[in-house]
Amino acid sequence: MINFNKLAISALALCAFASPALAQDMIDDPDANPFTGLYVGGHVGVGWRGNDDGVNSVAFDTDRNGDFNNQVNTSTGANAFTPGFCGGFSTANAPGSCANDRDKIDYGVRVGFDAQVGNALVIGVVGEANKNDSSDGSAAFSSTPAGYSFNRKIDNALSLRGRVGFTPGARFLVYGTGGVSWAKFDRQFSTTNTQNSFTEFDRDKRVMGYQVGGGAEVMLGRNISLGAEYLYSRYNDDKYFVAIGAGTALPTNPFLLNGGGTNFRPSNTDFGLHAIRATLSFRFR
Repeated sequence: MINFNKLAISALALCAFASPALAQDMIDDPDANPFTGLYVGGHVGVGWRGNDDGVNSVAFDTDRNGDFNNQVNTSTGANAFTPGFCGGFSTANAPGSCANDRDKIDYGVRVGFDAQVGNALVIGVVGEANKNDSSDGSAAFSSTPAGYSFNRKIDNALSLRGRVGFTPGARFLVYGTGGVSWAKFDRQFSTTNTQNSFTEFDRDKRVMGYQVGGGAEVMLGRNISLGAEYLYSRYNDDKYFVAIGAGTALPTNPFLLNGGGTNFRPSNTDFGLHAIRATLSFRFR
């Protein structure tokens, strides 16, 4: 769990360390457009998935037509997954062993450019490389018995956003931001089924999504700005799936009854992520 007290103490210590020189800069720099120009910076904060553990399960495509809306039945027509599902990664691939999604630290670097138009309007663009290890899991349990678990987290994301803000004070900026993002997911699949074969597809493919949010910045000197930002990211992760083949299983195996194999994946293909960040930027002026 992220220790918010430590983050706050670290931010205060940073401000205290920089304040003498920054205060002198503010005296020496009466520039009325402090948010114009190129900048580089970084951020650190906390990310979380939101409360969707109860709705994420596993979806099946038994005829492999691309629609994950089928039920896996036994040779007698019974539902092969009567033990059910859970919205979390199963640590033992058995009912009752599901772990909740995990909230983790969010951090990254950025480069951007702003232009202050007139006395109040600021427009700009920012590119960002980000990492967030918040995880999302789902699991299914068959009557065989066997367990099947999926887990994913963002290995890294590359994003490009625009931003528009205004300056109610000469050195204070509030803004809204939005744009596109490409995320690479770190995935884990596991099962106790030793009869069928399992092949993962599009495991390492980047997923496109969008980001929206807002924040505020204050200039602490001629070149340094400190800020706070909220950002929501959402990715449509609908390309990844696992193909189940025959392996050593008999033809009466439930996965093989409707065309010789089955594809499956997490039922919730959308991956949403919230983040609250502290930002620090150096402006080239």
